[in-house]
Amino acid sequence: MKPTNNRKNEHVSLAEKFAKETRKSDFDSFRFVHHSFPEMSVADAAISTSFATLDMDSPFYINAITGGSSWTKKVNEKLALIARETGIAMATGSISAALKDPSVKDSFTIIRETNPNGKLFANLGAGQTLENAKKAVDLIQADALQIHINSPQEIIMPEGDRDFSNWLTDLEKIVQQVSVPVIVKEVGFGMSRETIQQLSSIGVQTIDISGQGGTNFAQIENYRRVSDKFDYLEDWGQSTVISLIEAQPFIDKIEILASGGIRDPLDIVKSLALGARAVGISGLFLHMALRDGVEATILEVNAWKKQIASIMTLLGKKSINDLNQTDVILLGEVKDWCDVRNIDASLFANRSSQNR
Repeated sequence: MKPTNNRKNEHVSLAEKFAKETRKSDFDSFRFVHHSFPEMSVADAAISTSFATLDMDSPFYINAITGGSSWTKKVNEKLALIARETGIAMATGSISAALKDPSVKDSFTIIRETNPNGKLFANLGAGQTLENAKKAVDLIQADALQIHINSPQEIIMPEGDRDFSNWLTDLEKIVQQVSVPVIVKEVGFGMSRETIQQLSSIGVQTIDISGQGGTNFAQIENYRRVSDKFDYLEDWGQSTVISLIEAQPFIDKIEILASGGIRDPLDIVKSLALGARAVGISGLFLHMALRDGVEATILEVNAWKKQIASIMTLLGKKSINDLNQTDVILLGEVKDWCDVRNIDASLFANRSSQNR
């Protein structure tokens, strides 16, 4: 087995291993204010959304996970089946593996073969050339291109990159010249408002802030190291909630997506209430598919759609955009973060009265 293929298998198996561990979440420091009269029916709640020029029936999708080996081909086929049968979008794992080794292309093309009419995102890491970006899009006839940025993972990864000096420059070329919309995403380390400003300045229109709380690539790469471990970096970055708060100045200018540590439909609605257009889920859907099987995961995904509509009804909001007017209480470390970053947390708590 080639080293790259082995690494891809390790990533999936370790993501599955660590998914069984319970972690604290900043979503628990987020509370909706309950108002007793929703004044709407569940049937009135529309869970459709749009981003990257694509209309979506549901506000969540399968985020980038894997590909690059015979085993991960089987995993991607399962996930593609789930996406096809539930109508949700899906992103591939990094297609760089197939660009380096054409023999593993089928671990990615299986997604389009299984889901020929689905909305699919090709994924590549930062630092890739425009030529490779075009090849990744063409490989799966992608509707959009995800470029993931992951400097902490690269630093900890034994065979990772060590030079990040051209990432923004290379990314700008891709954004300007690739034929499909570009989504720039972190890989579980979150984003700051400064990062979002940098991305906005080079023309990026859709950003997945991808915060801490889900698949921890610092932990995964550290586990893979034989020596010189970076144990102390396993808590690096910002949570999804904090990253969404950091993104607030850009909510009306840029399409913000959320991912990282989503556990249930309530976490999805909380993310949408902080301005996310949609929510990506990777580790949890991987865990469901491998543990419970395709059919059970399809049932769960469809149940989530109904539950999201029910939660929107409790909040009295008929659309995803309306969720921006919910009253939100931020507590604990999230409130502390707001205080030191000069963000007025009380504004989130009184949004419904501000919009009357």
